Amino acid sequence: MARQSSVKRALEATGSFASAQKNIVVQFQNKDRNTDELLKQIKEDAILKGVSEADFKKVDVYVKPEEQKVFYVVNDEVNGSIDF
Repeated sequence: MARQSSVKRALEATGSFASAQKNIVVQFQNKDRNTDELLKQIKEDAILKGVSEADFKKVDVYVKPEEQKVFYVVNDEVNGSIDF
């Protein structure tokens, strides 16, 4: 147990992949889409479909740039799509 605590403290002090700032961009045919933007739009679309902010537990995202669409499923129940 003591070793795990030491490792955790060391990672917090020096950083780790989990705590690193990340920026993911999907590029296709001269279009760039930041994943944070896509997730924001998915959230807004799902809320319009009746999902309350407190009900989000799981979001699966499928980016299909060849169709210019991003498909999503919220909580294995609500599905939809937004434009890429």
